[in-house]
Amino acid sequence: MEFQLLFEYGWVLIVLVLLEGVLAADNALVLAVMVKHLPEEQRKKALFYGLAGAFVLRTGSLFIISFLIDVWQVQALGAAYLIFISINHLWKQRVKGKEDDDEDGEKKEEKKSGFWMTVFKVELADMAFAVDSILAAVALAVSLPETPLPVIGSLDGGKFLVVLAGGMIGIIIMRFAANKFVDLLKRKPGLETAAFVIVGWVGVKLVITVLAHPSLHILPHDFAHSVLWKVIFYSVLVLIAVAGWFLSSTEEEAEHDTIS
Repeated sequence: MEFQLLFEYGWVLIVLVLLEGVLAADNALVLAVMVKHLPEEQRKKALFYGLAGAFVLRTGSLFIISFLIDVWQVQALGAAYLIFISINHLWKQRVKGKEDDDEDGEKKEEKKSGFWMTVFKVELADMAFAVDSILAAVALAVSLPETPLPVIGSLDGGKFLVVLAGGMIGIIIMRFAANKFVDLLKRKPGLETAAFVIVGWVGVKLVITVLAHPSLHILPHDFAHSVLWKVIFYSVLVLIAVAGWFLSSTEEEAEHDTIS
């Protein structure tokens, strides 16, 4: 039982770190655009303050969510939000195109902000990123097995710690390793699409949790924690990630052949 517990928690932590890494690369690009007009020294300070604020915001958000996550209405809102940001990103990416987003971003940055206003904007961006990633992390962790650790809010202590660890690692990636993920996304652009499809799929997982909630009981309560559902969920998750990787290779080869 202990091995199964460690395996499940370790697997979820790996998924969280990889998902945070891909999303953090996208987030880091946004932050880089927000501070690029500042002198180099102020730019570093703004990002440092943003990083410090991100730790506080994510920890605070996690504590709040941990107290509310057992309420099925909150779970339903979280599921709807995750599915919305997934569909919204994919729609903008496929229909409107990234060029429109880049042009809008450049127009907004034409009106340059002062140092503290830039720091404030970075904090707001960090808050938005925190809500997205923590909701996805909690949705992933909510059906993990219980541990002997004390409960924090409505979350088992083990679930709380794995979500907290994933979030903190995500912040570190966003600050220090984002460039490597940005380079990876340039070589494998399908990974960004896959990351947001995974966010939507995590939203679906939260929908299943809502439907199996004791207050609704639309699905059997045990189904959301069953081996069958876990196998289905993680199998689809791996397929999405693999598809994102290999479809990127196909797109690049096609582009290379066209240029040749």
